[in-house]
Amino acid sequence: MPEAGPTEMLRISGLHAFYGESHILHGIDLVVGEGELVTLLGRNGAGRTTILKSIIGLVGSRTGSIKVRGVETIAMPTHKIAHLGLGYCPEERGIFSSLTVQENLMLPVAVGQGGLSVPEIFEMFPNLLERRGSMGTRLSGGEQQMLAMARILRTGASLLLLDEITEGLAPVIVQTLRQLMGQLKKRGFTIILVEQNFHFAADLADRHYVIDRGTIAEMITREQLPASTEKLNHYLGV
Repeated sequence: MPEAGPTEMLRISGLHAFYGESHILHGIDLVVGEGELVTLLGRNGAGRTTILKSIIGLVGSRTGSIKVRGVETIAMPTHKIAHLGLGYCPEERGIFSSLTVQENLMLPVAVGQGGLSVPEIFEMFPNLLERRGSMGTRLSGGEQQMLAMARILRTGASLLLLDEITEGLAPVIVQTLRQLMGQLKKRGFTIILVEQNFHFAADLADRHYVIDRGTIAEMITREQLPASTEKLNHYLGV
């Protein structure tokens, strides 16, 4: 008997997204299984962030179908979509600069069962333990990114939407975040990661979706990646 695949966490079918009169996504189709890590690769402006925002309901308008654990969400408001167990970490991080690290961590509302406790967060992010009394404005870019991710892990979200989490960070911090991705995958989190650097999650991702001009230009599995480097460099402008 063939081995059963992962339970379907997310299915997007025929997704079109608009900001006002601007037509950004043109018929996106993708599937993500429970516990999988997939990346959305592409140049800036290709539509990767819009896919994440469409999943969580933060675009002007959407048509098509977005199912989370089999529940159709295309007409749902954002707060109801979040309570299906979604956590969104935007590129701008959204840290409350006038609050301390500890206060930022106490803010999130639970959207699912099994959110990490503050002690668990500090064990996973020792830098934040050292800075727990520091204001958001005093954190480095890497510390802000860790706090943004720690905050959604507090909510009990099991489907994580992560937008350019390595952008502008020092290589040592990027390596720390890469190790964190591995830990989260082992814990069973489902992760959709917007990235430009396909090397970041190359050996962790189950699939790479290449987004170009609002469409999926390629879908590359982990096994296909070594033979697809030249193709990816073409799409990513390396």
